[in-house]
Formats: sequence, structure tokens, C-alpha cells
Amino acid sequence: MFAIVFVFTRPKFTTNWNIVKLLFVAAVKKKLDNSPKLINIVLPKKISDCILKRLIIILGPTASGKTDMAVNIAQQLDTEIISADSRQIFKEMRIGTAVPDRETLRKVKHHLIQNHSVTEYYNVYKYEQEVLHLLQNDIFRRKDVAVMCGGSMLYIDAVCNGIDLAPDPDENLRAALWQRFETEGLEPLKSQLKLLDPAYYDTCDLHNHTRIIKALEVCIQTGKPYSSFRTGVKKERDFEIIKIGINYPREILHDRINRRVDMMMGEGLLDEVRSLVQYRNLMPLNTVGYKELFDYLDGNTDLDTAVNLIKRNTRRYAKKQITWFNKTIAGHWYNPAEDEAAIMELCK
Repeated sequence: MFAIVFVFTRPKFTTNWNIVKLLFVAAVKKKLDNSPKLINIVLPKKISDCILKRLIIILGPTASGKTDMAVNIAQQLDTEIISADSRQIFKEMRIGTAVPDRETLRKVKHHLIQNHSVTEYYNVYKYEQEVLHLLQNDIFRRKDVAVMCGGSMLYIDAVCNGIDLAPDPDENLRAALWQRFETEGLEPLKSQLKLLDPAYYDTCDLHNHTRIIKALEVCIQTGKPYSSFRTGVKKERDFEIIKIGINYPREILHDRINRRVDMMMGEGLLDEVRSLVQYRNLMPLNTVGYKELFDYLDGNTDLDTAVNLIKRNTRRYAKKQITWFNKTIAGHWYNPAEDEAAIMELCK
């Protein structure tokens, strides 16, 4: 019999214990005599394989102060921010998506903001791949921690848990399905989906026309059920993920939303929407703040009504975000106005 004693001299960082397992196996395989062996293993700070990098995700509903909090954290930790906003990615949509102003972008380097055009096909899978490439080949080569900030639920989930790969769409097919939706409504599309993929039909949100159209695209294009591409297997990440949800009490959040919409209108949102009329049928423009003003430009409503609809629909979207994120943070929210010290402590 023999005994192996490991003595770890370790600096203050999170160890990748897969490395430790390998060291243990290597030690056991050695030819040891019956006397106790002392194996002193020093894990130096600069051996990147022994350091588990961290991704801190600041999530929450729209207008909850995520950007300001993320900037504060990134400055404290001397790192950079990755946007998790599915619309801020598009360079033509600056005002209506509340892209951080130049002063904020000057304080901390931001990634995945205004780096694609609305005319490009972009989806959550491409976002996942961009983020992983950015972390592994750029930020984590220079930093031990990165900050992600946003409220796009599927985008954040894809980075944390992975997403199944579906084929790129046939643009003609997509356009035809959207045209059917606009002329016939959602019911015929739902009926077709039920016929082609009853399994997905039974589980999807039948009020979400975007998801129904996406599923039909895949079914028709591949001849296979959309659900067959959805394995639901969580992908392991080689970095630690810390999720921090921030939110205000309901009345305060709603007031912030209303004031933000007024501010966007003052900054020229209507002119921005007017400049995008030719792209209105593209997926990115099916967004709160844009579709209501398209209706105004069509003469279907007056401007005051359109602005009030933007406020109402934004509040509804915020409620949906809160419901979704509740599951990922176990309902534990931080008030950014009162809990900043506690939030900073979580990030250390």
C-alpha cells in the first residue's frame, strides 16, 4: 500500500479541476514504493489552462439600467462588454434599440454592437458562434473575465446552454411564408405546422408567429420535422457563468420605459423608422418601436397613438423578459439603485 499526498500551492483563482484530475492519474501511474510520497504541485497564475475564465451576465428587462451596471462592473474588473441584444447588432437600428451613446462606448470596449446590417441573415445560432469565438480567441486570451449585458432571452440562453443547429433559410421561402402571414393571418400557418410537425406544435408558443414561421421554413425546406433538429442537450462550457438579474419595482420600471420612449422620439426615432421603410418586411424590423411607427406612416393611426402603443408593447415585452429570466436566476433580482455593493461583491 502507498499514500499519495497532494499539496497545492494555489493563488486566488478558480481552478480548472480537470487539470488536477490529470495530475492525479499521472501520479498514480508512477511506480511508487510503499513509503508515503509527497507531491507538491504549484499552479502558477500564468498557466491559462488551470484558470477557469468567467463570464458575468447582467440580464433583466428593458430600461432596467443593465448598460450602466455592466459598464461599472467592466471598469472595476478592467474588462470588456459583449452585447446580448438581438437588435443592437444591426447598424441601421441605433435609436430604437437604445444603443449605448459614444461616451459610454468610449469608457469600455463593447462587442457585437452595430456590426451587421438588417439586410444580412442573422440568427441565434450565429450569435452563439460569434460569442464563443470572441471569448476563446480574443477576450479570454487577454482577460480572466468578460461581461455580457442584454435582455435577449434566447441569445443569452444559447451562450449558456448551447443551441441546436438548423439549416440556413431559403430566402424565397421565408418571404413567401411572411407574405402568407400578412395576407391570411396566423391560423393557416398554425394548421400547416400541426400537420408537418405535431410534436413541435404541441410545445411551441402558438401566439408567436416568428417561431411558427421559422419552424415551417425548416419543415418545408428539409422535409423533416423542425423538432428533429432540437436535441435539447445542454452544451458544456469551459468557462464559469455568473448570472446577475437587475430590475426595478414595477411602477419605477414602467416610468423608466415611458420616459425612454419619449427620449427616443426626441432623438429622431421617427426619422430612423422612415429611413427603414424599404426593409420593413425583414425580420429585424418586426420589433417594438418600429412596427408601430410603420403603421403611423401607413396612415393607420395617429402619432400619439403610435407612441402610446410603443410604450404599452415595451411594458409587455419587459413582463415577458422578467417571466423568462425568473427561471434562470431563481427569482432573485437586484435593484441597481440599492444593491450595487452586493452586485459588485458577486463579481469579485
